[in-house]
Amino acid sequence: MRFQPFAAYLPNKEKASAIVCPPYDVMDTEEARAMAGPDSFLHIIRSEIEFPPEQDAHADVIYDRAAENLKKWIDAGLLFRDNAESLYLYRLTAFGRSQTGIAGRSHIDDYVEGRIKRHEFTRPDKEEDRLRHIDRTGCNTEPVFFAYRSEAAPRIEEILTEQTKRPADYDVTTDDGVRHEIFRIAPGAVQTELLDLYRKLDAVYIADGHHRTASTVRVGLQRREQAASAGQPVTELSPFQYFLSVTFPSAQLHIMPYNRIVKDLNGLAPSDFLAALRKLGSLTERTATKSDLHRIDVYIDKKWYEFRPNQVPADVLKGLDVAVLQDQVLAPILGIDDPRTSSRIAFVGGIRGEAELTRKVDSGEWAVAFSMHATPIDALFLVADAGEVMPPKSTWFEPKLRTGFFVNSLE
Repeated sequence: MRFQPFAAYLPNKEKASAIVCPPYDVMDTEEARAMAGPDSFLHIIRSEIEFPPEQDAHADVIYDRAAENLKKWIDAGLLFRDNAESLYLYRLTAFGRSQTGIAGRSHIDDYVEGRIKRHEFTRPDKEEDRLRHIDRTGCNTEPVFFAYRSEAAPRIEEILTEQTKRPADYDVTTDDGVRHEIFRIAPGAVQTELLDLYRKLDAVYIADGHHRTASTVRVGLQRREQAASAGQPVTELSPFQYFLSVTFPSAQLHIMPYNRIVKDLNGLAPSDFLAALRKLGSLTERTATKSDLHRIDVYIDKKWYEFRPNQVPADVLKGLDVAVLQDQVLAPILGIDDPRTSSRIAFVGGIRGEAELTRKVDSGEWAVAFSMHATPIDALFLVADAGEVMPPKSTWFEPKLRTGFFVNSLE
């Protein structure tokens, strides 16, 4: 692995709690507009909030405003550049547990050559959106969330534990009760050892941020080509060859389910849809809310059902609950062949709970909801190692990294 420290743009310490915000893809524009204070980083990652609702959120003016706001935040001292090439440890504490990752710069070629492994396809429209944002701002304004197998480098976790015993450089508890702590690792023996251990990893895995990874790699490749065409030197340390990442040991991570809602029943009556499910497995009214593997809970007509399919393939990919749902229910019964592009399906992160599923279906805008069991982390690794991809939105990692703690310049 190629991995480097960097001189991050960091938030003003006195304003940090007002600056940092949730990642761009866990809210819609109206939600972002409602939660954005005057100093919120949402003005940079969701700059459409500064325009009227009828404004096209993907017009050039949106990305121009993001770049203007980023410069404005720096000029006003809301963000300042570190004075040394550093690593940053990022500890999140929630649900009675903590996880600590290493923030640094990953190399685009590690993604191109398969050492940064993916487990999902990306949606072209979302990838294009982030590409334009990264290219116009000239920065990674949000990190990608990576994981590595804990057993591959136990010493890394020992260092993380040692280095997070001191007071944090940033300590912010957000309104959702998650504590976010940042520990700066300046140049020196600890940084050197962490870099050496990280670079010896065989692979890291994208946990959250497939679109950001694909987009920033495309930006880097474009800039590499432009530099070469202009006769400018491209070196191993050219900034555009790297992008912002935070990498966590797998044993510390918490995956929640990624649930599904569908707008219509593909012309079926609810009774006919339920009859179709009964032909595929056991369908009973639900008696317990706690789910388990190979059980998919279905909400329709104000009732919850437990669906247990008769056939669960032994193959690690096809045997995933999200794959079983897609292959046996969504495609053949509901006619959703490509959930990445279909407007008839939406995905609801497990942190929102089943109350969000029932609310949406009861509103009449959606016909049926599917509550899933969380995908195991080992399944993610096995799928990625095999060069396969899961159905979209198979995993929801929680807690989410906050945006605004560090920015990486590609310039």
